[in-house]
Amino acid sequence: MILCLDAGNTRLKWGVRDGPTWRVQGACTHADCVGLVAALPAGSERIIACNVAGSEVATRIEALAATLGLPLEWFRSSAACCGVTNSYDNPAQLGADRWAALVGARGLHAGNALVVMAGTATTIDVLAADGTFRGGLILPGLELMQKALAHNTAGLPEARGVYRDTPTNTDDAIVSGALHATLGAVERMCRPASADFCVIISGGAADLLAPHLELPLRRIDNLVLEGLARVAARC
Repeated sequence: MILCLDAGNTRLKWGVRDGPTWRVQGACTHADCVGLVAALPAGSERIIACNVAGSEVATRIEALAATLGLPLEWFRSSAACCGVTNSYDNPAQLGADRWAALVGARGLHAGNALVVMAGTATTIDVLAADGTFRGGLILPGLELMQKALAHNTAGLPEARGVYRDTPTNTDDAIVSGALHATLGAVERMCRPASADFCVIISGGAADLLAPHLELPLRRIDNLVLEGLARVAARC
């Protein structure tokens, strides 16, 4: 079994992979990282980890590996991995979480795909049928967009509204604006779409976006972990 760790901007997502299936998955705060020991089933042989949360979180993960007595492999962006080719100008500059999500998406779908990770930030990445990552977008996440309006304008609240096609109050207008902006970016990035095209969407805000996307769609929990598991199994 392999312990896969995805240290994102907000939380640490984790899963124990046993062959082709997940034995268990969960999430915790970065501060609770070492506390994972009590939640993990016995039998993990090693750890593969992706970290975009900085050096302090990396140190916590290294402490967890030491406590468990398991070897730790850091997953980082590269020019190619598991059938995916990285077209970034500087492949090493691509976020490791985006790279892992692309690898995970490639293992789930062999055709043209748009890989959407909807978390603290939203990333929208083009993955061609031949496995080439052609590039993508980074946007503020839905919550971050709403907070930016509340913190940087006079008189606008931290909205607690709902999505409306044509909002008629401020809270709904802010929430709907963030959703419309993100949905529009997704739709622009997927045109023209081929017959084998699919949007693969993951992340904490995926459930808010998915119902409004009139596109071939797969909602995948913990896509970064899927990519890490694929790498750990050496594809």
